Amino acid sequence: MSTVPHPYRPFSGRKRLSGRMAGIGLMLLGIFLFSANDALGKWLVDTYSVGAVLLFRSLAALVLLLPMIWRDRGFRELVHPPRPGLQLLRIVFATTEVAFFYASVRHLPLADVMTFYLAAPIFVAALSASLLKERIDARRWIAIFVGFVGVVIVLKPSTASFSWPALIAMTGSFLFSLVMIITRQLRGTRDTTLVTYTTLAACLVGAALVPFGWLTPTLADFGLLSLLGVVAMLASLAVNRSLKLAPASVVVPYQYTMLLWAIVFGLIFFGDKPDAQVLIGAAIVMISGIYVLIREHRQAGSGETLAEEVGSTMNAQP
Repeated sequence: MSTVPHPYRPFSGRKRLSGRMAGIGLMLLGIFLFSANDALGKWLVDTYSVGAVLLFRSLAALVLLLPMIWRDRGFRELVHPPRPGLQLLRIVFATTEVAFFYASVRHLPLADVMTFYLAAPIFVAALSASLLKERIDARRWIAIFVGFVGVVIVLKPSTASFSWPALIAMTGSFLFSLVMIITRQLRGTRDTTLVTYTTLAACLVGAALVPFGWLTPTLADFGLLSLLGVVAMLASLAVNRSLKLAPASVVVPYQYTMLLWAIVFGLIFFGDKPDAQVLIGAAIVMISGIYVLIREHRQAGSGETLAEEVGSTMNAQP
C-alpha cells in the first residue's frame, strides 16, 4: 500500500533551511495530488464498479513500478520475501482497505471519509500499546481519547444517521492502521516490494470483481481510470522525497491539508457542504493527531516514530 520513507539525513545552516522548505513544498504537492486523485476516484466510482477502479488503477501503477523494480534489482525479493506470513497479512489488510475506501467514498462526502483516515496516527498510537508493547504516557492517552471523540462526532452515531458507508469508512481506517503497524515490522523490506505486492493484490481482486456490474469504459474514462494509478505513484514519490529532505515532524503535519482539499473538491465537484458537526469533529481529529505526532517525536528524540511513519504515508496507496 504505502511505502516506508527513507531516513531523513540532517543538513546544516542554510542548506537545512532550504531542504526543509523544499520538503514542505513537496509534501503540499503530494497531498494535493492525492486529494485530487481521491476526488477523481469518487467521481469514477459513481459510474464504474469498485472492481473496475481497482483493476485499471493497479494496472497503470504496475506499468510504472516495473522499471523501479528493475532498477532496484528487487525481483529476487519479490519471489522470496522476508517474513512471508506478515507479508500476506499486510496484503490482505491493504487490499481490503483500498476496496473499503472506494466503497465508502461512493456514498459519503470526501471530507467525512478523509476525517476517518486522518485519524490513523491516533489509531496506531492506541494499537501500538497492545500490539507492539510500546509505552504510552498519560498525555498521549488523553490525546488518543480526544481524537476518538472527534471521530465519533463525525460518525454521527444516531439511529437515523449511523450508516453502513460510515462504518465501512471507519473499518477501512482501522485496517489502514493495522497495515502501518505491519509495515513497521517489515521495514527491512524494499519499498518497491511492499508497493508491488499490494498493487498486484488489488489488481487480482479487481479482476475477480470486475465481471459484477461491468460497464465498458469509454476511451476518455479508460484514460481517467488509468490516471488514478499514475497520479497516486507521482504523489507517493513527492511525499517520499519530502521525507528525505526534511524531518517527518516538520512535514507530516502538512498532510492535514488533505482535509481542506477534500472539502474544496467535494464542494466544487459534488456539491457536498460539510455541516458544523463534521467540521468540529475534523478539527478535533486534526489537533489530536498533530499532538500525538509531536509528542512521540519529542519522546523519541532522533529517529522516526511509528506515528510519524503513519502520518508520512497517509493514503499513499498506488
